[in-house]
Amino acid sequence: MTAESPPKERIMSEAARLLARDRQASVEDIAIAAGVSRTTFYRAFPSRAELLRTIEVQPEPDTRERVLQASIRMLGRQTLKELSMDSLASEAGVSRANLYRLFPGKSALFKAILLTYSPFAPVMAVFARAGDHPPDEVIPEIVLTAYRSVAGHAGVVRTLLLEVTSMTPEFTQAFADTGLRAFGTFAQYLAGQMAAGRLRRMHPMLAVQSLVGSVMFHLLAAPVMSQGAVDVPAGEEAVLQFAHLWLRGMRPEATTRGN
Repeated sequence: MTAESPPKERIMSEAARLLARDRQASVEDIAIAAGVSRTTFYRAFPSRAELLRTIEVQPEPDTRERVLQASIRMLGRQTLKELSMDSLASEAGVSRANLYRLFPGKSALFKAILLTYSPFAPVMAVFARAGDHPPDEVIPEIVLTAYRSVAGHAGVVRTLLLEVTSMTPEFTQAFADTGLRAFGTFAQYLAGQMAAGRLRRMHPMLAVQSLVGSVMFHLLAAPVMSQGAVDVPAGEEAVLQFAHLWLRGMRPEATTRGN
């Protein structure tokens, strides 16, 4: 939660976090964690029991998915900092209590978005089983896996780029646990392949950016260009062309000269 969040939201968020660790957390503990006075706490909730009843309402089975889908729609129009948790609850058709039970704050919400809709977790799984397999095998699989993860969810790509540029505290924490780990693993794999002589030597993070950037731009630009009657290839064949073009450009220099 941000410092600008209404007191009741902060109380619910911090209460959910504290009570998950210690069911005996007192009103004073919760008030201190939320940065409010006991008087403010009791204005929001007549008693500790009322707070517990509010945040412990069991959500319906599909509530989490509805909230995540609603958040994607809303984040297509605004930043994470601008997003109101109350508005999100209304958009998703869920109660505030159920929303905060599932996602105590924006950082938890955005991390869930990244884990559910971004390509980071599926890509990490590819690297986990790829081992030292050569780039000609691994890179096309990485590109296809990433594409399949976000196909139909272009809003995720837009949201990710928007939050990268805004770098709110909520985004920084969530991205560190997901995207940065995936990019770091990708760079480590490329560094090993460069050391083995299978790829042209360069800074591995620049190599990562050169591939990821082209695919992300394609995902963002293709729908716009198609609306403007511009013939742009789409689908898996299109992103595979980026993978093969990247592999050709990343061949070791001696091999390139030989060809």
